[in-house]
Amino acid sequence: MDLIFPKDFLWGVATAAYQIEGGWDEDGKGESIWDRFSHTAGNIENGETGDVACDHYHRWREDVGLMKTLGLKAYRFSIAWSRILPEGRGKVNQAGIDFYSHLVDALLEAGIEPFITLYHWDLPQRLQDDGGWPDRRTAEAFVEYGDIVSRVLGDRVKNWITLNEPQVSSFHGYLDGRHAPGIKNLHQAVAAAHHLLLAHGKAVPVIRANSPESQVGISLNLHKVMAASVSAADRANAYYEDGRINRWFLDPISGRGYPLDMVQAFRTGMEFVQKGDLELIAVPLNFLGINYYMRGISRSTSIPEEENSPQTIFYRDEFTEMGWEVYPEGIYDMLGRIFFDNNFPAIYITENGAAFLDDKGPEGEVNDLPRLNYIKRHLQQVHHAIEIGVPVKGYFVWSLMDNFEWAYGSTKRFRLIYVDYQNQQRILKSSAKWYRQVISDNAIV
Repeated sequence: MDLIFPKDFLWGVATAAYQIEGGWDEDGKGESIWDRFSHTAGNIENGETGDVACDHYHRWREDVGLMKTLGLKAYRFSIAWSRILPEGRGKVNQAGIDFYSHLVDALLEAGIEPFITLYHWDLPQRLQDDGGWPDRRTAEAFVEYGDIVSRVLGDRVKNWITLNEPQVSSFHGYLDGRHAPGIKNLHQAVAAAHHLLLAHGKAVPVIRANSPESQVGISLNLHKVMAASVSAADRANAYYEDGRINRWFLDPISGRGYPLDMVQAFRTGMEFVQKGDLELIAVPLNFLGINYYMRGISRSTSIPEEENSPQTIFYRDEFTEMGWEVYPEGIYDMLGRIFFDNNFPAIYITENGAAFLDDKGPEGEVNDLPRLNYIKRHLQQVHHAIEIGVPVKGYFVWSLMDNFEWAYGSTKRFRLIYVDYQNQQRILKSSAKWYRQVISDNAIV
């Protein structure tokens, strides 16, 4: 039976500036925390950097042509903050403005709706030197940056995402140090999370003022967390993990403030939260973006494993190259939870995809059936959610093309288009050709 999507459903792909653009120090662009982090020995697999990445900064016309070939209705991309404001604040770099302005014009000419993400993890290094996201001044700098971009592009761009995955920016960047700026400090991580959300809350009305009739939201990485058994210890641990990943960000933007159990669990001061902050963070949104990849199974280490073995939930024997379990039902579960527990008028799946081993065949083809099946199975669950009334308005595959996968460098390939990094050749994978047909049919056949 064919699964037909709503007539106005938006089919898209997503990318991030640092992962595809290259041109890291060209035409007046300033240094970002990811430039500094990737240039520091030992941080990135194989010692790679995003200095060139997919060279999208020079090849954007070709890439827009590929998007048009796929029949895409929307393209979600991020702005490199330091390409606009090399020092994070102050003097504007006109070459950066021109780059994104030309890109937006080309997308609209191709019939592709631009969705701009203002922040996808690449803070200007100068702002990090001055304290980074743990410092409240960075939130003010973000508002200045968002004001500039939305004034310049707001006449043409009507869909805005303030932040991508603030959970990753704060806890991976300032707690476990796996991402830029590579700091390991719980208090800084919690402060960074708050100031990211504060930046979001303060920027939303500025974007709306500069871009009337625009739709503004935020993208959160959410995943279903399940207790490994019915034991009280496992259930408590799962609730903690849900709080750390999901509720710490969902609750404040929904007007509930920070979850008290997590404030107590973090055992760090919250003195950086000032009067009125939570009201700003809870600014009404036009949509929520959900980035979904996997579920988590949470087991407490405080009890012997044999005590919960009779009802233990096990991971399925199906994993991506990232080591993430393939669990399509989780996207349905999260959509249902958001629909029933939170008051968002619309939802977009702003990222969903999988890394698998991709090799070119003898004729230069790339047959990536595991990725095709991953996307298909998740779209089936999205359709199921729409059937029960969840207002899912669009779906963005992560990602358009193979690129710099953060700390993994070029070793993980998530995308619809294969990139040969030796010559920057782009090749449509089987999943891309299949997705093109889905878009054309507006259905999964």
